[in-house]
Amino acid sequence: QVQLVESGGGLVQAGGSLRLSCAASGSIFSIDVIGWWRQAPGKQRDLVASITSSGRTNYADSVKGRFTISRDNAKNTVYLQMNSLKPEDTAVYYCNLRPPRLEVWGQGTLVTVSS
Repeated sequence: QVQLVESGGGLVQAGGSLRLSCAASGSIFSIDVIGWWRQAPGKQRDLVASITSSGRTNYADSVKGRFTISRDNAKNTVYLQMNSLKPEDTAVYYCNLRPPRLEVWGQGTLVTVSS
């Protein structure tokens, strides 16, 4: 049973950057797809980006060109580089397998973008 722990969130001004990390308790080498989701207050949790074991990526339209997902199998970690942040990117960010598994959801990491 893999466990994923998110980190790297914080407060940043609009236009700034953050890099989120998703550290796995075990090997992610055999995990086909890992994704980053986010949930803003009062809204549903939406998929932001995902990456396959072969490195193929997929992004929500709202973050294309600004966010980059990557994975380091040797470090069992998935990253989300977020550039040109906007206030509407404010949310709690989570990582999970895709499709997500209920038991894998963690506490997430809060990203707050001030205008």
